[in-house]
Amino acid sequence: MTEPLALHTAEETLEAVHTRRHDAYPEYRPYGIEWLGDVPEHWEVKRLKFLVRLVNAKVEADEDTKRTYIGMENIESWTGKLRLPEDAFVPDGISNVFQSGDVLFGKLRPYLAKATTVDFGGLCSSELMVFRPARLYRRFLLYTLLADGFVKLVNSSTYGSKMPRANWEFIGGTRAPVPPLKEQQKIACFLDEQTGKIDGLIRARRDLLALLREKRQAVITHAVTKGLDPAAKLQPSGIEWLGDVPEHWDVKRLKWDSAVLRGASPRPIEDPIYFDDNGEYAWVRISDVTAAGTYLHETKQRLSELGASLSVKLEPGDLFLSIAGSVGKPCITEIKCCIHDGFVYFPRLSCNRKFLYYIFASGEPYKGLGKLGTQLNLNTDTVGSISMAFPPPEEQRAIVRFLDREMARMDDLESVVREAISSLESLRTSIISAAVTGKIDVRGEGL
Repeated sequence: MTEPLALHTAEETLEAVHTRRHDAYPEYRPYGIEWLGDVPEHWEVKRLKFLVRLVNAKVEADEDTKRTYIGMENIESWTGKLRLPEDAFVPDGISNVFQSGDVLFGKLRPYLAKATTVDFGGLCSSELMVFRPARLYRRFLLYTLLADGFVKLVNSSTYGSKMPRANWEFIGGTRAPVPPLKEQQKIACFLDEQTGKIDGLIRARRDLLALLREKRQAVITHAVTKGLDPAAKLQPSGIEWLGDVPEHWDVKRLKWDSAVLRGASPRPIEDPIYFDDNGEYAWVRISDVTAAGTYLHETKQRLSELGASLSVKLEPGDLFLSIAGSVGKPCITEIKCCIHDGFVYFPRLSCNRKFLYYIFASGEPYKGLGKLGTQLNLNTDTVGSISMAFPPPEEQRAIVRFLDREMARMDDLESVVREAISSLESLRTSIISAAVTGKIDVRGEGL
């Protein structure tokens, strides 16, 4: 049932939303502003500081402060949607004060396009500017702040390499479009409707991705615990996560198949003497494995000969497992690399490495050890003590071949869905930009 849905998403992306071509306005005039282009002749263009008031009310707050708090993380990028958890708390320090009707804009990393409008009063991060609209309808202002051209312009003004921020002097001096008030409201209503439709389609496709991930886990788990022969006679394994397994499979702790050893790091790791861009061995960090799929193809750093001698060397084809950061994620290296003590490896495996990879990838062996991710507590003893069921070598290879085919098919399905999501997000961005800069005339919409 999931396959037809996934395969049709790309075709349905444009048809599923309102795609009536909108006429341009009858007359335009140039202002020489790159992000705006030509603007409808009857619109004004003003600097933002004449259209909104920057509210600088601040308060010293702590977690006992009984007010709703909005952090940067609570605002969804590019959509203006607010996601407030029930257990949100107010962090210690200086917070900005906002009131109902204000518009918040993230000055930290403005490329994230964090902006929202609020219907209540409260506190927010000092990284959020508080705008109080004067001559702009607040939802039109919000969409203007989310326009791709505006975001790129503000982002081009940032200072600071690690924590780039924009300032009010630049933002306030940026010129913005000012349609008549009723037209602003019309544009905002049009965008509310159109982005609402698009967001619904994006949610549906993200739900489909979740279903595909569940299906992926179920297929892997069944294959590594029950095998491929539906007629195989099963017997209780005595292990919760395994359940009943084929009676000819060998159930044993992983440490009886191979020692489980930890990686090592040269110290202090910041010392440049341990690194060499032309070094033979790549240096694996948690972020490298987090970004990798099944196989590790590259890393951002390489070790010098001295650095590699003080770490643990792996060769192409070796399997290792993260026990810090992305805890529980297995990976097979396709390059010569060195791993630190946030990983464990298996130097004398007699089982098929890819079969063991799939066992870990199912996530099931960790039952009872904690939740996958940062809450999972793994070390050489806990990993070595995990009980697993091993079929004969040829059956292991057959299971790996089957799972490789199934995972490739699911990868293709997920790729189609992700492309559809990307198309919808691009459509959302283009509709917002076209409407707030007057490239389409929506005044007759809904009439």
